[in-house]
Amino acid sequence: MFSIINFGAWVEYQKLVSKFNPGYHNISRAHRYGIMVAGWCLLLFFTNYSLKISTIALTDIGFWTGIFFMVVLPVIMFIDSKIVFLGNIIYSIVGLIYISLSLGLFIDLRTHWSEDVSSLSYTIPLLIIFSLWINDTMAYIVGSIIGKTPLSKISPKKTWEGTIGGVLLTIAVICLVAYATKRISIVDAGFMSGIAAVTGTVGDLFESKLKRMAGVKDSGNIMPGHGGFLDRFDSLLFASVFVWLYVSIVL
Repeated sequence: MFSIINFGAWVEYQKLVSKFNPGYHNISRAHRYGIMVAGWCLLLFFTNYSLKISTIALTDIGFWTGIFFMVVLPVIMFIDSKIVFLGNIIYSIVGLIYISLSLGLFIDLRTHWSEDVSSLSYTIPLLIIFSLWINDTMAYIVGSIIGKTPLSKISPKKTWEGTIGGVLLTIAVICLVAYATKRISIVDAGFMSGIAAVTGTVGDLFESKLKRMAGVKDSGNIMPGHGGFLDRFDSLLFASVFVWLYVSIVL
């Protein structure tokens, strides 16, 4: 599933960048598809030896294939392109961090824990997803009722009242769930849900900025009525990184 999300998000990201930076549209096929596969290698690497094909771990496949692309891809890019624009390379590196690394870190949260704390491998990823769902819903409801102050010109429908209300209610709900299930401490649940809600909103604004620069309403139309991959996973791409940092430092 995450492999599909990775490649789908990459296709949409490259189309968006090509609209506001026409030079990116002319990158070579080796660059265009090579960077997607290189990003996919990150996903394989972060499976932490939990998934295998026969006796070969996906982590090893991701690592050695990634090393191959790190050596070969820059050479191919220079050979295929008469003029290598630094800006195009930077946009691809940003995409690598924005899409593939973010998904890879989310997978790492799912596969990182040993058996004695295996429940965390389910609890933390689900906490992120539920926090984002609750935040979106509550921010919309609170904003519809009392929202008056626009949060950003990027997304005029978002308000400060709705955003703050969404974050606070998300923390409250997740803490209640943590108290009832005892799967994680209330303090950690509160911090992680708050981080997910805040950074998820930032991720939504970031993707809205990309779409505004490209002059489009949706990043894609793979899901009629819901937009594309980036439209569905923009919040997760940001939230997973910052929750991963919290987990790495605190837990």
